[in-house]
Parts: sequence; C-alpha cells; structure tokens
Amino acid sequence: MAERYFTAADVEALIPRLTRIMERVMAAHSEAGAVRDRLQAEQQRIAAAGGAVLDRRAWRAGKERVEQLTGEIQRGLDEIAKLGGAPKDLGLGLVDFLHLRDGEEVNLCWKYGEREIRHWHGLDEGYAGRKPL
Repeated sequence: MAERYFTAADVEALIPRLTRIMERVMAAHSEAGAVRDRLQAEQQRIAAAGGAVLDRRAWRAGKERVEQLTGEIQRGLDEIAKLGGAPKDLGLGLVDFLHLRDGEEVNLCWKYGEREIRHWHGLDEGYAGRKPL
C-alpha cells in the first residue's frame, strides 16, 4: 500500500504550484536539448572536416550551460516528488499522482496547462491510456 493516495481535489490544489515548477523544468529541458544539439552539430562538423579548430571557450560555456540546466531540471523534479507527484514526460509536462479507484491503485494524470484533474490511467499504462474520471 502507498504512503498516500491523492484525490482529484488534492491534485487540483497543487496545480498552481505544479504549473510554476513545470514551466521552469520544461523551459530548462528544452534549452538543454537545444544546447546539446548545437554541441553535437559542432562535433559532427569538426569530424566531417577531418578536424578543425574548436572554439574552446564557446564549447566550455555550452557544457556549463547544460550542467546548469540539468541542475534546474533536477531541482524541479525533486520539488514535484516532494509534493507526491511522479514526473513522467518533460516535453508534455506530465505528472502522475497515486490514487485509489474502486479499491485499485491507479494514477491521476495531470498535463501541463490543465486546470482540473479529469483523467486517470492504470499503473502499467501511460498517457496514451488516459481515461476520463
């Protein structure tokens, strides 16, 4: 049995806070992906050219930025976990909360931008398996 089961009302009370956290996490996730893509493209460019001069300062700044963003993401995920949620997809902004439905453990599913909890899914299902409450 779980430590705590959430009701839809419990999660809805958290939505303003979840929204603020997920805004930060999703922005950091997106930016980190873009920086990683630029770094990878630079590696490929150098490899295709048979070697080239690397702007070490820009490279180091990119790597440091990814580390900063990764820290921001982790702090946000930790905040969500402390609230009792389980982050699932940072691109979509999905967070699940354990719920007891007709004696069965399931997840209440919140997606960034939603103002109410209207969906649930089984523990072995994901976002695609969402069902209306």
